[in-house]
Amino acid sequence: MSFKTQVKDLSVKIFQKFLSQPPVQVMLDDKIADSNQLLPSIHNQAQPYFTVNSTGQTVSERDDIVFISSRFRSGSTLLWNIFRQTESCTSYYEPFNERRWFNSAVRGERVDNTHRGVNDYWREYDGMDDIDSLYNEDWIRSRLLMMEDVWDPQMNRFIDQLVTRAPLRPVLQFNRIDFRLPWLRKHYPNARFLHLYRHPRDQWCSFLTDEQVMNSRVVEQTYQDAFYLDVWCNDLAKYFPVLDKRHTPHPYQRFYYLWKLSFLFGQKYSDHSISFESLNENPEQELEKMFDVIGLQDAPMEKLCGIFQAPPKERWRKYADEQWFSEHEMECEHNLNQMLGKSS
Repeated sequence: MSFKTQVKDLSVKIFQKFLSQPPVQVMLDDKIADSNQLLPSIHNQAQPYFTVNSTGQTVSERDDIVFISSRFRSGSTLLWNIFRQTESCTSYYEPFNERRWFNSAVRGERVDNTHRGVNDYWREYDGMDDIDSLYNEDWIRSRLLMMEDVWDPQMNRFIDQLVTRAPLRPVLQFNRIDFRLPWLRKHYPNARFLHLYRHPRDQWCSFLTDEQVMNSRVVEQTYQDAFYLDVWCNDLAKYFPVLDKRHTPHPYQRFYYLWKLSFLFGQKYSDHSISFESLNENPEQELEKMFDVIGLQDAPMEKLCGIFQAPPKERWRKYADEQWFSEHEMECEHNLNQMLGKSS
C-alpha cells in the first residue's frame, strides 16, 4: 500500500471517528432539525406606511413562454429543432448545458452526429456572453429536485434573461428540469409546459455508448456512465432511496427508476405529454395537438414534417429479450408501489 493511500485511509478513519462523537452527532441533528422546520403559513401583504407600485407585466407573468422537459436521448433535440424551424419562435437548446452555449470562447464547435439536420446548438445565444456570470454549473448535478418553495434567485435571473432577450416567442428545451417542474410552474405560472418521453427500453439502448462492452449479461460490471445516470442518482437518492446504488446496484434498474419518476413528474406538472414514438409515427397529427395546446398557429407543417427521420423500432430486442427487461421492470414497479403508493 502506498504512503498516499495510507494517509488517505487514516484521514477517513479520523473523520469517521470525529463524526461518531456524541457532541458532534447532537450538533448535526440540531442542524438537520433547523433546516427541516416548516415556516408558518403567512403571505406578503401591504404595509401601512407607503405603497409599492409595480408597473408593467413581469417576466414571470408572460403567457408566451414554452418550456420543454425531457430526459437525455429521448428525442428532445428533434423537438427543439421543430421549434427552431418555426419562424415565430426563438428556440433555446439545453440552457443548463455545461458547454455554455452563450460563451463563444468555451462552447466549442462539436455537434453530435446523431442529431440529424443540426449544424449548431448556439445560434440563438450569440451575443449573450455576459450572462455567463449568471450561470451555475452545479445546476447539472445538484438540487435536481426543486419543489415550489425552493429559493434560487440566480436561476430565476438566468432564465429571465433568456426570455427577455428572445426576439420571438421564447421556447426553452431542457434535459435537466423534469424534477424542477414544480418550481418552474410556480415562478412562470402562465407559461406552457411540454413533456416529451420515449420508450424506456429503446432509450436505454441509446443511452449506452458501447452496447458490446455493456451488454445485458455483464452490464452490472461494465456500465460506464455517459448521460449523468450516476450523477442524477447520487443527488436524488436522498429523496428517492431506490436510486441509491447500495440498494439498486443494477444500472438498468436505476435507469428505469429515474425514467419512471421523471415520467410521473412530467405527467403531473406539464400541460401536454408527447411520446417520441407517436411523434415519429404521426408527426402532423401530434404537432397539431401540441401547437393547439400552446396556441401556435403559424407553424409551417409541411416543412416541419419533412424533418422527421424515425429511428428503427424496438431496437431493444437486439440488446436483450423480453424476459430480461420485464423482470427488472417488474421489480422496480413493485418497489415504486411500496414507496409512492399505487394509483387506482
